[in-house]
Amino acid sequence: MIRKILTWPDPELKKKSAPVTVINEKTREIVRDMAETMYDAPGVGLAAPQVGIHQRIIVIDVSGKDEMPDLIVAINPVIIHSEGEAFEEEGCLSVPRYAANVRRHAKVVVKALNLEGEETAYKAEGLLAIAFQHEIDHLDGILFVDHLSNLKREMFQKKYRRMLEEGRETA
Repeated sequence: MIRKILTWPDPELKKKSAPVTVINEKTREIVRDMAETMYDAPGVGLAAPQVGIHQRIIVIDVSGKDEMPDLIVAINPVIIHSEGEAFEEEGCLSVPRYAANVRRHAKVVVKALNLEGEETAYKAEGLLAIAFQHEIDHLDGILFVDHLSNLKREMFQKKYRRMLEEGRETA
């Protein structure tokens, strides 16, 4: 089922998510819905809080349109190692029609549970590393625009609020 993606400035996006304590059919249903929603949007990642579920679940697929889907499901993900620096343009399904350069780590190692409850580690660089950091931020109530300088964040907020007030299509 495709779920509604919450958009800025919805206060639900600022809430911290709780760890998943049991992986059951309800968890699998949430993951299926999240993947379907992400692919439909289309996006390369989606965190549960973006669809109003405050659990530490993310889905990512950076394979690209012309490749076979390669869905990563990460439950209770934690970055256990990071190195280097990347400064890349990011967008977000919860902040439609806006992108900005964000400073992130170039490489990360993420530990998480898969749908079988097995601990998995992902070594990521490039777009995948950025996607992991971006989606894990969502689990802590952080949006990519929160990483902008104060001036750029204020400019974004003014511009985006004006766009919303004028009723312009943002998605």
